[in-house]
Amino acid sequence: MTRVAAIDLGTNSTRLLVADVEGSGADARLTILDRRMRITRLGQGVDSARRLHPDAMARCIEVLHEYAEVIAGLAVDTTRAAATSAARDASNREELFDGVAAVIGTVPELLSGEEEASLSFLGATCDLDEPAPYLVVDVGGGSTEIVIGTDRPEASASIDVGCVRLTEAFLHSDPPRAEELSAAVTVVRDHMNDVSRTIAGVDAARTLVGLAGTVTTMAAIELGLAAYSRARSTTSG
Repeated sequence: MTRVAAIDLGTNSTRLLVADVEGSGADARLTILDRRMRITRLGQGVDSARRLHPDAMARCIEVLHEYAEVIAGLAVDTTRAAATSAARDASNREELFDGVAAVIGTVPELLSGEEEASLSFLGATCDLDEPAPYLVVDVGGGSTEIVIGTDRPEASASIDVGCVRLTEAFLHSDPPRAEELSAAVTVVRDHMNDVSRTIAGVDAARTLVGLAGTVTTMAAIELGLAAYSRARSTTSG
């Protein structure tokens, strides 16, 4: 058994998972010891400036100090960190990576859109007891990964659509004006039309799996929850 920690440096949130792992590959079994999520908005201004904002990096590093204490307290054997859309787009990501390494002792891995899509699919469909093929849609802060497959990814796309990117580009009012929402919806539809033309087999999917906070928040709204409930918002139906 190996005790591992995984850190996800996302565009909107920074996540930690600590687990004991028995076995390897598809046969691995996890016992979760700690799971945390903090909104750090690492992607602040990246879409326009193509650089990570100093305040955003500071927020991320502050959260990682908390995570480092958790990792040390649980005597983790191996720690891995991964960075996604915001870091992919930023010309100064090495500045962030140096700061992360100084806190947690490991340099983050920069995932390509294709790698992010593949990992999303494998994590979402492991032990999933629903009809295949699966269409996995991972809506992040800076990008959205769309993957079709059965026991492995067969085709995928990563598009520059996410909650942070769209908010900064189009939604400047609170609540958003009708014309702002219309512009954002138009961009999303254009991207999705491209995806439907370029990913073979999308129409053959029998189960849609939505990932990440945007999806669970939409589920909470649809359920009419006055207070967010992870258990209810992540249940398939």
